[in-house]
Amino acid sequence: MKSILLLFSAVMLLSSTSACAQNSTYNNNNFVIDKVSVTHKADLSITVWEISVKGKAGKTVPEKVGQLDGAPVLGYVFPTSLKPTDVGFSKTNGIVALALTSHPDFDDTPLWDENSDSVFNNDGIVWHPHWVILHEDKRVAGGLAVKQFNKTDKTVVLPPTNPGMPMYMDSPGFPVTTINNTIKVVIPDYRMNNKTDFSYDGVAAFMKVNTSNTNLPMLGVYEVFSVASGDLSLPYKVKN
Repeated sequence: MKSILLLFSAVMLLSSTSACAQNSTYNNNNFVIDKVSVTHKADLSITVWEISVKGKAGKTVPEKVGQLDGAPVLGYVFPTSLKPTDVGFSKTNGIVALALTSHPDFDDTPLWDENSDSVFNNDGIVWHPHWVILHEDKRVAGGLAVKQFNKTDKTVVLPPTNPGMPMYMDSPGFPVTTINNTIKVVIPDYRMNNKTDFSYDGVAAFMKVNTSNTNLPMLGVYEVFSVASGDLSLPYKVKN
């Protein structure tokens, strides 16, 4: 785990330095992280995850491109020291991250109706959570991607709430709220194998879907807007 974190930190530091030099359409104060926290509330058996930004959290959403290939994804991401098996994946190398995302071109939460209109496949733009496994991928500018697998690999286990894509991704349906400068998500302890002692960090990033080019990942990180710790060393601990 230590070697993975060192590599992850180096990749993210380089990509965030590069991204900050760019004049991205989405690179504004709504993605400049001021503070990140995870608080355990023992009386409710939940953790509350929060990212606070300089602007308005969640106000900026991606512009629709009209198709899945090339679809933009914006995310507030919590890289953690949790194990893949803690959140329902089979054992694999990589970093377990909780990503709060928005993407208007597709809906990858088929079990959940986030906008409460009784239609389950039209609310990808509503901020929602994913568990993902991140790994290094130098084919994209951000240096990271969601880890993929071969569909024929029977050893891969995903949580039953996964969206059916050949990636280490889950759509757990945890409630996400945006209030002023803060975006929050609440997670029951049992949905993380009752782990309440772990390290984490906060990242704001731009990602993009690829379904046409086999030389690129299916979901890669293309820009890193900000990193809570500055170096992505996962220095933060769960508060009790």
